[in-house]
Amino acid sequence: MSNAPEEWATAGPVRGVIFDLHSTLVDQGSAQEWLQRGLEASGHRLDAREAATLASFLDRVWENARLHDPDSLRDLSAAAHHRVFHQLLAEGPGVDPALGDALYDCLLDTWHAYDDAVPVLEQLRAAGVRIAVLSNVGVDVQHVLDREGLAPFCDATVLSWQVGSVKPDAPIFLRALELLELTADEVLMVGDSGKDDIGASFVGMRTLILPRTSGRVHGLAAVSALVLGLNAAYP
Repeated sequence: MSNAPEEWATAGPVRGVIFDLHSTLVDQGSAQEWLQRGLEASGHRLDAREAATLASFLDRVWENARLHDPDSLRDLSAAAHHRVFHQLLAEGPGVDPALGDALYDCLLDTWHAYDDAVPVLEQLRAAGVRIAVLSNVGVDVQHVLDREGLAPFCDATVLSWQVGSVKPDAPIFLRALELLELTADEVLMVGDSGKDDIGASFVGMRTLILPRTSGRVHGLAAVSALVLGLNAAYP
């Protein structure tokens, strides 16, 4: 007997999974650690109150960016990404530009894969499922994929600044499908944003939203359980 949801009964197996990167496969890490790295690089000092305020802001800086830059223009070029980041710091906690530069230079240093990311990717790959990473990002994150051991599992990597399109717009999802050589009904999109990642559903992909979590485990086992369980219903 199949345990597949009724609305997916005619959907068929999942042959590919597209993952968002930030807050889906990788956590941006401790804001305190990010701030400490910036302070050490810039030589700045903050009192305890200033440091706590800035760390709290940095922890949600990209959520704040969605309010400042709702069309995600920051994710279409490195120059725009740099500009929006510094605007956020200037209009928010009022960070010294030199410290802002130091923070920007090390912003990816604390991004680390969730502990359940690689095991889930291994399970999917062992089951013959093709995998892509698709991200709204204005900087090159390939070294993060390499450093965190995610790159070997990626059949395709689609970054907004490279393709000139941002989620939730259709072209970025269609590019991922093209590279995976799969159709929309064969693919599951997994992300953390109901605003951005839900765009996959508009081109016909099944879509799973796992909101940002704290801690080293993100609950990605739900992805492999869903895909493997669904595929078992379609031998």
